[in-house]
Amino acid sequence: MKKKLILISIASFLLLLAACGGSDNSLESIQDAGTVQVGFANESPYAYEDNGELKGAAVDIATAVFAELGVDNVEGKLSDFSELIPGVQAGQFDLVTAGMAINPDRCENAIFSEPEMVYGEGLVVKAGNPLSIESYKDISDNPDITVVVMEGATEIEFLKSEGVADDQIITASDIPATFSAIQAGRADATTGTEMTVRMAFESADTEDLEIVESFEQPDVEGVPSYGAAAFSIENEELRDAYNEKLAELKEDGTVAELLEQNGFHPETNFVPVDSVTTEQVCQGEV
Repeated sequence: MKKKLILISIASFLLLLAACGGSDNSLESIQDAGTVQVGFANESPYAYEDNGELKGAAVDIATAVFAELGVDNVEGKLSDFSELIPGVQAGQFDLVTAGMAINPDRCENAIFSEPEMVYGEGLVVKAGNPLSIESYKDISDNPDITVVVMEGATEIEFLKSEGVADDQIITASDIPATFSAIQAGRADATTGTEMTVRMAFESADTEDLEIVESFEQPDVEGVPSYGAAAFSIENEELRDAYNEKLAELKEDGTVAELLEQNGFHPETNFVPVDSVTTEQVCQGEV
């Protein structure tokens, strides 16, 4: 009877590990398999799926890094943005490659590579901008304005930092869904990283919306944002190996070239080695 109880306990423990995503995400296991699995949120131009193909600046950078590590196959796992960090912590994928902004709160739940890119914010409103929205402060000053934001995005806290009330903010699953909310009259504006909203706006090809070219960047902690790959807190070995190759690809111009190929500016969106570090951003020093 005791042996049976022990076997049942062991089996239960193994099932619990499996349920919690107890897979081996070590560098050695990834290299042995020749495949790395990355979580992404379908947000162009950072990481997105196009006709079944994984694309984007963050994807291209991760692909180049892992090629240097001897891993040639990058497989994407689509997830809601708000589920990316929980997913990597649960072992559902090896890392997040979504241009995710480093911030102190996220640093408590994941470890980030060194910054891969830097970017600001953007704003999309109804065509003609009938409410004259040119800043987050304009939204906070008018309680009748509703802004829709992608779930889990840093812009939610940016808006609150500028005085926007909770009941003025609604969320949607992705950027196209935020556009739909404006078109349907459920919201007056949406905000996200500038490159995301600009490229989504161009893809939408609609006369119902417009980008606010005169948008005033918020003066809040976290702007500009530094995007990076995110790893499980327990996977420093993989993060460190990634950082080593990332630094080499920054130095030889590969990262700047990949940014440019995805619509970013090779200088203004590029973060040179050691100019701004992840540790500084995590500690709120930047």
